[in-house]
Formats: sequence, structure tokens, C-alpha cells
Amino acid sequence: MTAALDLMWEESYGAVTIDDICKRAEVKKGSFYYFYDSKSDLAVAALERNSQNQKALWDEQFSPSVPPLDRIRARCEFSYQKQKAIKERTGKVLGCPLCSVGSEICNQDERIREKIQQILARNAKYWETAIRDAQELGLIGPGDAAGKARCAIAYFAGMITQARIHNDAEMLRDLGDQVLAHLHAKCPEAQVA
Repeated sequence: MTAALDLMWEESYGAVTIDDICKRAEVKKGSFYYFYDSKSDLAVAALERNSQNQKALWDEQFSPSVPPLDRIRARCEFSYQKQKAIKERTGKVLGCPLCSVGSEICNQDERIREKIQQILARNAKYWETAIRDAQELGLIGPGDAAGKARCAIAYFAGMITQARIHNDAEMLRDLGDQVLAHLHAKCPEAQVA
């Protein structure tokens, strides 16, 4: 599953073959078909597994014990550091695997589209809670927290996509400040290290 997701993220879903996945995973093609009927089945399983593996990180970054704006900053800083490390290792900014695979395949494979949509909806709840908590503290104006979260996520994902297109992780250096400015947040001194 790791090999499949990495290849789909690094290259593209369409460019990656089952042979490529088996080669990267160092398994025989027959082993692949013992567990999965298709590349699509593997992609759905790999996306869900990756999401579950990331849950502890999301829970930590968006912990209710962390001030709400610092939760958003933490996610943005993590994303910047991750893209920067990937660029140093591979020479490429890879962006968000959900956005990359999702935008490529969403009109071709309903199961993959639904899985990515489910994962994005789960992740959006973290953002929404942080925004709602910030609203309660008067740090973000009143209004539809879910709608504000959708807009913040769109800005966040758009900037990460731009960094991929330009192959420039430094575009994300101040992503947290940019997202909070987009939300018209009243930012007290950040408490994130």
C-alpha cells in the first residue's frame, strides 16, 4: 500500500502500473492479485490506511488543549516542513496526495473519488472545530464555521498545489499566517514552537 500511494503521489495514478507497484514493493504480481482485484482497490485501501496512520498527527496538531489558531498554524507549518523535506530528498514538491490523486482520477473512478471525499470530510472537521473554538474566543468573526473551514482548506490546498506547480516549497514558509489572514483572524502571539 505504501509503494502504491508513494508512486501515485510521485508520478500519477494513470502513469503507475501494477508492475511498477509490485517492483517498488518487491512483491510478485501474483501476490498483488491475491489481495486486490485491481489498482483501484489497492488505491482505496492505501488512501484509507494512510489516513488512519495520519490520525494521531491530526489529533495532536488539532488538540483542544492547543489554542485554536495555533492548531491551524501547526498544520500549516507541518505541511511546509514536509514539502521542504520531500523537495530536499526528491528534488520535487509533491503537494497533497489527496488533491493530486483526487484531481486526476475523480471523474474516472467513483470509488477513489468517494474515498478521498470521505478523508477530506474527516480532516475538515478538525479545521471546523478550530475555527469554531476561535470564534468562541473572539479571534475569528462569527458565521458559518463549516463554510469558513471549507474556504480556509481551499486556500491551504491551493497554496500547496501552487508550490507543487512551481516546485517551490518556500511558497509555504508563511502559510499559517496567510491562512489566518484569509480568515481575518485576530492573532495573539503564537504559542507554537
